[in-house]
Amino acid sequence: MHTDTERCVRAVQSKDARFDGWFFTAVLTTRIYCRPSCPVVAPKARNMTFYPSAAACQQAGFRACKRCRPDTSPGSPEWNARADSVARAMRLIQDGVVDREGVPGLAARLGYSARQVERQLLAELGAGPLALARSQRAQTARVLIETTGLPMAEIAFAAGFSSIRTFNDTVREVFALAPGELRTRAARGRRTPGSPGVIALRLPYRAPLNPGNLFGHLAATAVPGVEEWRDGAYRRTLTLPHGHGIVALSPQPGHIDCRLSLSDPRDLTRAISRCRRLLDLDADPVAVDDQLRSDPLLAPLVDAAPGRRVPRTVDACEFAVRAVLGQQVSTAAARTHAARLVRAHGTPIEDPEGGLTHLFPTPEALAGLDPETLALPRSRRTTLTTLVAALADGSLRLEEGADWDQARTELAALPGFGPWTVEVIAMRALGDPDAFLPTDLGIRRAAERLGLPSTPAALTARAAQWRPWRAYAVQYLWTVDDHPINHLPVRGREDES
Repeated sequence: MHTDTERCVRAVQSKDARFDGWFFTAVLTTRIYCRPSCPVVAPKARNMTFYPSAAACQQAGFRACKRCRPDTSPGSPEWNARADSVARAMRLIQDGVVDREGVPGLAARLGYSARQVERQLLAELGAGPLALARSQRAQTARVLIETTGLPMAEIAFAAGFSSIRTFNDTVREVFALAPGELRTRAARGRRTPGSPGVIALRLPYRAPLNPGNLFGHLAATAVPGVEEWRDGAYRRTLTLPHGHGIVALSPQPGHIDCRLSLSDPRDLTRAISRCRRLLDLDADPVAVDDQLRSDPLLAPLVDAAPGRRVPRTVDACEFAVRAVLGQQVSTAAARTHAARLVRAHGTPIEDPEGGLTHLFPTPEALAGLDPETLALPRSRRTTLTTLVAALADGSLRLEEGADWDQARTELAALPGFGPWTVEVIAMRALGDPDAFLPTDLGIRRAAERLGLPSTPAALTARAAQWRPWRAYAVQYLWTVDDHPINHLPVRGREDES
């Protein structure tokens, strides 16, 4: 979009927050870059130039605006809606792959050479993978500076910088303030002191957002010991590269309140990325709803509660295991099966609030389980153990940068994986916004009530007009049934079952 100057100028002059993250405005006279919705008086059109990423602005010598903080914009919805190599690369960079494995590791995951990846990212984003990772590193450092009391040296290495000098230089260059000045400014603006060991931040999103189906789904399917709904927040444990964490997420006007407790602050970038992915916060709900509203049978559902997101996952492997456990059983039964697996094979953790007890078991931890200990039909035991073995040995990779079509093919080749299991994993674990569940019982019931075709083949043909947002259509169709997944819990804490 950044190449359409006239459209960008109109968005900036109208301070349209829907375009935050789509492009960035760099002001030639002040050498500052802003988000489109920046509250300051819009500069003259001749003094504006536009970039596709914050990293490109920084490479061109612009610093972040202190008023609108463009570095905290929601991510571009393109990276979650597209399946090409650039979108896959961006999802992996956001997940911290460059910091952990370098550009060669990123390229290997994509199946390209490092030079090809560099060229593709430069052409579309105006910055290569190192510059994009550096921009993300700077934002991670800012969060740690402003929300924790960690010494600056610890923050530098936790954010991924190779030296304290590089950390200091980058923070000054990007934010025009020294690290100590950032902490002082944040302390002046903080109304209440933070809790020790807790990183508190706001996760932005594009309005509208309907929290009912998002948090209702997560709470209704929560695995006891790993997830819970407590005091208006969804809480869960996180397995991270350097340790573990606990996150509490609660919907607030204009943002999601996020409270993170991490055993190792180096995991902050990945934890934030996973939380944003879980809640589908980088979606463009206006574009989605406009497309679905064009169908007169879906329009009333969209108009009644716009802004529905697709509840996703913090760990694709975890969700794949849970999808198998949930085959042809109720939500309550799926939770029970998963809870047993967690108690037997999950890693115990300490939760200061007492509700969470375990990390969900990794594929490696489940690789040696005895199928006879599973209270499942024999065919489903085979399905689960085959899946776990494929995930553990790396022959099946369900990661942020996975090729959606290839992953579908590999999943479908496993015993016991039918269309429903493959598509629900594609929708919630892989993040494909066009995944569709025509065989789902709730979808078929909704189709009958709305006058849509009820057979899978006919419904799939009719749903072609909803593309590329069929996963969001699923969320609206599920609202036809009065199921707990569509509503925020009314109690302070969900009972474990």
